[in-house]
Amino acid sequence: MRLFFLLACFLAATRVSAQRPQPNVVVIMADDLDSRQLSCYGGKNIRTPNIDALASQGLKFNQIVASEAMCVPTRASLFTGLYPARHGSFQNHKPVYNNLKSICHYMGDLGYDVALTGKDHSTKPRHVFPFRIIGGFEPNCVAETDDYSADSLKNYISGQSKPFCLFVMSINPHTPWTVGDPSEFDPDKLILPPHWVDTKQIRKLFTRYLAEIRRLDDQVGAVMKTLKESGKDKNTVVIFLGEQGAQFPGAKWNLYDAGQKSSMIVRWPENVRAASETDAIVQYEDIMPTLVDLAGGKPVAGIDGKSFAPVLKGEAKTARTYAFGIHNNIPEGPPYPMRSIRTTQYKLIWNLTPEKKNHIKYMMNPKNTDSYWSHWNQLAVNDAHAKTLVRRITNRPEFEFYDLKNDPYELHNLAADPARQHLMATYKTALRHWMDQQQDKGAALDIVYEKKAR
Repeated sequence: MRLFFLLACFLAATRVSAQRPQPNVVVIMADDLDSRQLSCYGGKNIRTPNIDALASQGLKFNQIVASEAMCVPTRASLFTGLYPARHGSFQNHKPVYNNLKSICHYMGDLGYDVALTGKDHSTKPRHVFPFRIIGGFEPNCVAETDDYSADSLKNYISGQSKPFCLFVMSINPHTPWTVGDPSEFDPDKLILPPHWVDTKQIRKLFTRYLAEIRRLDDQVGAVMKTLKESGKDKNTVVIFLGEQGAQFPGAKWNLYDAGQKSSMIVRWPENVRAASETDAIVQYEDIMPTLVDLAGGKPVAGIDGKSFAPVLKGEAKTARTYAFGIHNNIPEGPPYPMRSIRTTQYKLIWNLTPEKKNHIKYMMNPKNTDSYWSHWNQLAVNDAHAKTLVRRITNRPEFEFYDLKNDPYELHNLAADPARQHLMATYKTALRHWMDQQQDKGAALDIVYEKKAR
C-alpha cells in the first residue's frame, strides 16, 4: 500500500513537472529613466500605454532601488548579483573583477540560452559576460539615432528549442535626447520635479527627454508584440526595468531617490497576479538569483542578492529590510563619495567628504555659460529658492536624513532634528555594518584607477 502511495506521488510530481516547463525570460531595460514619469507610476506628463499594459498584466514594484545610480555599475549588479564594491565596477565604466561569474553562467548551467541585444558596453570582459549578442537594437547609448527592428528578436525566439533568457537593452531615454517627437509635449504645461529650478530652457529640454520615453514605450510594445506572435508569451517571465534616474542634477550620479529609485514590472501569466503591486524592497542584485530560483536552480552561494520569488508568487509581502547605496564620483567629476541606506519610509545619506563641493562634469560644466545649470546659478544669486535648490546639489552636510513618505523629493533634511537622532543612529549602524561586510573603504575608493585592457 505504501509503495503504491509513493508511486502515485511520483507520477503526480512528474505530471506537474511536465506541465510546468522552465519559463523563458525576457528582460526589457531602459537607460536613465525617470520612472516617476511613467503613467503607471503616477506620471502626468506622458501616457506610456505599452508599459502600462505590462503593469495591468503583472506585478508592479514600488520600492526597487539601484545600489549605484549609474549605468555600468547597475548592470553589473543585475548580471552578477553582487553590490558594486564586490563586483569591482564601483565607478562608471570601471570593469568588474576578472574572476566573477554572471547570469550567463548561472542560467546557462540550467540549460538556458542567454542573449542580449542593444546597449552592451557593460558586457566586458567577455569571459565574465559571455552573452550571445544579437542584432536589432542600437548598442551605443550616446548614438543620435535609435533605429531598431524586432526581426532579430523574432528569429531568435522562434529558433530556440531550449529555454532562453533574453535581455533587450534600450538606449532610451539616455542623452543626447535626439530621437522622438518633442512637439508632442507643451513645455508650459509640463509638471517639473520640485527639485528643479523652473526655467523655459529646462522645460524645452524636458520635452526632448519625454520624447525618448515615448520611443522607449514604443520599443516595449514591439517586443511584446513579437513575443505574443511567437506563441511563447504564456510561458515567459517578462521583466521591465527602469535602470536609474535621468541625467539631470540631483538624479543620476547621486543617491537621492530621483537617481536611485527605479521601476520594475513582472509579468508571468498564471503565476503572478495581474494588476497587482508591492512595496517589498528589492535591489538589482536580487534579480539574477530570482531568475535562477524561477528556473529551478539552487541559491547561488557567495552573492549579495537574494530571490524575491515568494513576493512574485504572493507568498510574502517583504523581501529586504534595507536598500543600500554607493556613489563614487570619478570619472564623472572630482571625488565626491556618498553612501546611503533606506527603508520604505526613511533614508540616510552619508556624504563622506562634505568639505568639498559636488560636481558632475557634464551638465554642471561652468565653461558652458549658456547651459541650464549656468542659468540656475545665475538665478540663485538673487532668488532664495533657486539658491536652496542649487546648494542642495553642490554643498552638502555630512549627513542627510529624509522622511520619504512625507518628503518624496528629499527637500527637507531632518538630520539636525533632535527627535530623529535615535532613529538615525540605527541607520548609521546598519550602514557601517554593510560597508564593513562589503569591505568598502569609503572615500578611499573614489580615486583614479589604472585602466586595464577589457
